[in-house]
Amino acid sequence: MIAIGFAFGSVPFGLILGRARGVDIRQHGSKNIGATNVGRVLGRPLGFLCFALDALKGALPVLSVWFFIVPLHLDNPSMVGVLMPLVGIAAILGHVYSPWVGFRGGKGVATSFGALLAMWPLMTFPALGALVVWIALVKLTRLVSLASICAALSLPFFLAIRAFGWNDGNSYPIMSVLPLMFAVTALALLVVFKHRANIARLRAGTEPRVGGAKPIAASNS
Repeated sequence: MIAIGFAFGSVPFGLILGRARGVDIRQHGSKNIGATNVGRVLGRPLGFLCFALDALKGALPVLSVWFFIVPLHLDNPSMVGVLMPLVGIAAILGHVYSPWVGFRGGKGVATSFGALLAMWPLMTFPALGALVVWIALVKLTRLVSLASICAALSLPFFLAIRAFGWNDGNSYPIMSVLPLMFAVTALALLVVFKHRANIARLRAGTEPRVGGAKPIAASNS
């Protein structure tokens, strides 16, 4: 399942969408294959499509654990509880370090969102909370990179609220939450690390904003 998660995550949808338009997305904009650069280079509709596909490749491996592994191990929930985040992390790493593009890839935001959203019920609220942070900051600043960094860093806080501050009748022992807390903290740090070039541009005031560039025309490049 972990290998399947990595394989799903490694599919470079941004590169595929660019090729379908006759554009090598790695030669334009930020040269990243993620949804933000796809939207900047090829237009918002393809950017949204790339985001959805990248999120789906994070969600499907996690959902496959629910459908194919959980029924076989109902007597061992701790194993399932560990496997699910491992499969999600594998999908994210597959996206970030895709072997199809020389072990380089996107920055993991959309794939992380899909993987976390599928980890019902504990991680669904933190994923949606991070999405609200992302949308609010994009609206306020028009800086996708800043919004992505802040959304990722908000995940551990939303997880703590969901696990310990939300009385929904479910009890989450701290030892079952700690592995997820470590996982989302590591994920947040990975997202920040992948945005280090953006951070440098943010500090220099040269980071492009949403709507600051026009899509390029299809070509044979």
